[in-house]
Amino acid sequence: MAHSVLFENLATTNGKFVGQAILNVEGTLNSLTLEMVDLLLDQLAVWQSDESVVAIFIRGAGEKALCAGGDVQALHQSSVSQPGGPCEYAETFFEREYRLDYLLHTYCKPTIVWGHGIVMGGGLGILAACKHRIVTEKTRIAMPEVTIALFPDVGGSYFLNKMPGYCGRFLALTAASINAVDSVYAGLADYCLNHEQYDRLCGTLLQLSWSGDRLEDDRLISRAIQELGDSAIEKMPAGNLESHQTQIDYLCEGDDVAVIADRIAALTTDDKWLSKAKVGLAGGSPLAIKWIFRQLNLAKGLPLKDIFQSELLLGTNIMRHPEFAEGVRALLIDKDQSPNWQIADLDSVSEDAVAAFFQAPWPQNPLADL
Repeated sequence: MAHSVLFENLATTNGKFVGQAILNVEGTLNSLTLEMVDLLLDQLAVWQSDESVVAIFIRGAGEKALCAGGDVQALHQSSVSQPGGPCEYAETFFEREYRLDYLLHTYCKPTIVWGHGIVMGGGLGILAACKHRIVTEKTRIAMPEVTIALFPDVGGSYFLNKMPGYCGRFLALTAASINAVDSVYAGLADYCLNHEQYDRLCGTLLQLSWSGDRLEDDRLISRAIQELGDSAIEKMPAGNLESHQTQIDYLCEGDDVAVIADRIAALTTDDKWLSKAKVGLAGGSPLAIKWIFRQLNLAKGLPLKDIFQSELLLGTNIMRHPEFAEGVRALLIDKDQSPNWQIADLDSVSEDAVAAFFQAPWPQNPLADL
């Protein structure tokens, strides 16, 4: 049986090593399980204390995805088997996953990620957390959590708020997908390369004059990838975020998410990307629309560790509530595309109903020690 994550120390030409981690479950588009998260945490700790390892490179196996998210089926099973909670597997998964993301955000060595193909959920958490984030002409990023009554977690409360204008709010509410050009514009990625440049990238990285000095090595990596990227931009698809920025800002301004939802619902357009976004919001859970909006507002300006603690609090409460299980049932299990949401429309979602999801369900946050 193949290992779910493959690890290797790749030898550089000057006697150092680049630690490579490959998410290795092609059948599920490399979706993260608790086992995979724990393997990554343990190996990253080993590499962190190994002076011969100068950088970390993360990619997904196969041609289709870096990582399509978390193992939603396992989370669903945990939620329905322990209604009202504690949902042990799901809650442990989120805690460990957020530890992994926080470790990558704060890692003491350069981290490089090859964000080719589908990048969603947990995959986006890994992409966003690395220092050198590479996307390709085949990259497709989305945060479709509103459609299964979840929320853009794995640090989404942090990086969505840093996007230009109201792009982050728009993507979170509509589940709209973005490509490589969009992801660089939004601050989720740093470089665009063609997929066919992968082998050349690997060869280039292993030939760098690694010093072991973090800042110096980061500069070496940046220069090397940028030089490769100079020829790649011609093959990149046209972005959508920058060209729609004015309209996105108009649609999403204000403090009332119901007004924002009404504006998006009233859109009359032949634009395929905007039309899909309109459908995404219309199919989302009204409860989730409200808690996504509230979480983004609460997270503005918070330190990263506080953001992960707040995401664990919200995620834990969501796992213990039936709305998430119903969303997963309708979209991913029975696939009838007809979720029976707890509350049928936004106007019927009271502030008290939303506030309940932001009350700590335990005496101490499991991430208090971050």
